[in-house]
Amino acid sequence: MTQQQGAPESQTLGALVHQLSQQIPDLVRSEIRLAQAEVAEKGKRAGVGIGMFSVAGLLGFFAVGTLVTTAILGLATVLDTWLAALVVAIVLVIGAAVAGLAGKNKVAEATPAAPEKAIRGIKDDLATVKGGRHV
Repeated sequence: MTQQQGAPESQTLGALVHQLSQQIPDLVRSEIRLAQAEVAEKGKRAGVGIGMFSVAGLLGFFAVGTLVTTAILGLATVLDTWLAALVVAIVLVIGAAVAGLAGKNKVAEATPAAPEKAIRGIKDDLATVKGGRHV
């Protein structure tokens, strides 16, 4: 009975371990690249959410300024000018609320910041190496 070189049945355990030791660095590098890509994507989402929180703060600041102006104009005149200022203030408050909720949702989408897909891939790889399951 002759065994062919390269056939899985004919390779010795030492040869298989040698092949595995050569493939592990490539596997680790690919998992690290996946983790970096996943963390970068979550960072971008968090950045958008933080930007929306900033917009909400700015609109809220303008709303407070407009409300103060409305109170002053309301005391200075009886109706027309302060009513217009009040409408503007209400619109700014609504805009701040919408931007704040949208920002909160964007930040929530980006958490947790751990690279879940890469961690799952590493666990699968370890289980395969240990003989727990074959992918």
